[in-house]
This record gives sequence, structure tokens and C-alpha cells, in this order.
Amino acid sequence: QVQLVESGGGLVQAGGSLRLSCAASGRTLSDYVMAWFRQAPGKEREFLGAIIWKDSTTYYTDSVKGRFTISKDNAKNTVYLQMNSLKPEDTAVYYCAADLRIGYGRTWYLPPYNTWGQGTQVTVSA
Repeated sequence: QVQLVESGGGLVQAGGSLRLSCAASGRTLSDYVMAWFRQAPGKEREFLGAIIWKDSTTYYTDSVKGRFTISKDNAKNTVYLQMNSLKPEDTAVYYCAADLRIGYGRTWYLPPYNTWGQGTQVTVSA
């Protein structure tokens, strides 16, 4: 079973950038898909994007495409979420998630995901 720990959240002004990290431990990630979600107060958890660990293929939702980038560091067993041009509406708790997947069809990125981190708060001030 893999364990996930997010870090890197904080307070940033609108227009600024943050990079979130998600450190994984417990097993190799070669057959995993890693994803980022967020949940704002009073709203449902929102899927942002995902990456196939094996070949670094990524997917982004329209709400973050062009502003957010998902990447990974094999040596550190860590996934990153680089967030640029942040807006107040990006304020939320951000979560990384993992799911063991052997085949990658057209909808390889879709939830559900079985393993979750504890979340990290991102606050964007106007």
C-alpha cells in the first residue's frame, strides 16, 4: 500500500505561483496513476489532473489547463503540482491521490482513486 504526504501549500497573492509536492512511500509507483484534486469550502472535491507514472502522460481539466502543470521525480518518488497565475478562486485544500492501474484506455485519468494524502491548504489573496 502506498502512503502519500502533500506539502508546499501556503498563502500567496493573486498572480503568484506555488509548487505542491506529494511524496509517496510504501511501494514502487511504476504501475500507478497519480492525480491532484482540490476542495474549496462548501464545494465538492474537484479533479484537476493526473499523470501516468510509467510514461509521464498527463491530463488536465479545462479549469487549470495552461496554468497548472503536473510533473514527477522518479528518484524522489514525488509528484508535483506547479500552479501559476493563481486566482482567489483557486483557494482550497489540495490533495494528491494514487491508483494502481495496469491498462491505460482513453479515460485512464478518471476517478476513483484509492489512496489519498492528508491535503495541504492553498490560500490566494486578492
